[in-house]
Amino acid sequence: MTTRRTVTVDDCPVHVLESGAGPAVLMLHGSGPGTTGSGAWATTAQALGTSWHVVAPDQAGFGSTPVPAGSRGGLALWTEQAAGLMDALGVEEYAVVGHSMGGAVALALAAARPERVTRVVAVATMGAPGAPLSADLDALWAAPADPAGARDMLSRLVLDQALVTEAAVDARATAMRAGAAAFASLFPAPRARWVDDLTLSPRTLAAVRAPVLLVHGNEDRVTPLGTATGPLLEHLADVRLHVLARCGHVPAIEHPHEFRQLLSAFLRQGRAH
Repeated sequence: MTTRRTVTVDDCPVHVLESGAGPAVLMLHGSGPGTTGSGAWATTAQALGTSWHVVAPDQAGFGSTPVPAGSRGGLALWTEQAAGLMDALGVEEYAVVGHSMGGAVALALAAARPERVTRVVAVATMGAPGAPLSADLDALWAAPADPAGARDMLSRLVLDQALVTEAAVDARATAMRAGAAAFASLFPAPRARWVDDLTLSPRTLAAVRAPVLLVHGNEDRVTPLGTATGPLLEHLADVRLHVLARCGHVPAIEHPHEFRQLLSAFLRQGRAH
């Protein structure tokens, strides 16, 4: 059964999609305008079945979760809020799956809470030292909240342009309009500084003790394979990389079956912990 509820974390309401029971998996979405926890992960959560306790929040500034007063978002806030959410839910150990921005948050959380985080899956992830702001990420963060902006953003996210359907464009444009006010405060130009904010130092990466699976599309233009994964392979202690051919920035959408197989197999390896 899938439920949606609001959990208070440090006096801030956090909107959460939950499903299943069993070992906990925290799923963190990416940074595109209009992104939400349920929009990013509901299909994957359903495919995982009921034997996992999936927790998919809207991170601060996205969906129904506001940016706390006096803050503007950023890696420190998202990491602290994710940790606080799992504390509020009474979950002592959990795996973390993060996409793009959410991958950087997942790795930062694993470094900050090594006694809690059992496994990390970082998908098309940000966070690598030295990774520049790509032209496509710059355009994605700047996309206007209208159908043209939604179409342009979706076209940059996927290699297979057949996925950019009218229904997908309409749904994303609606979500972008709903979240436009909060999102405007998160990544204003010049945007390279926000990539810097999401960058993890070699020292932080060395503090990650959990096994890490990197999943990346070979044709990812938003977080290109080489600059996004090379430094992580160098600095993480226990890491493996799975590259998907003919895949852009969203493996869960372009190769859903293979992605879910990878995810399930890697998470199952950690169930004994």
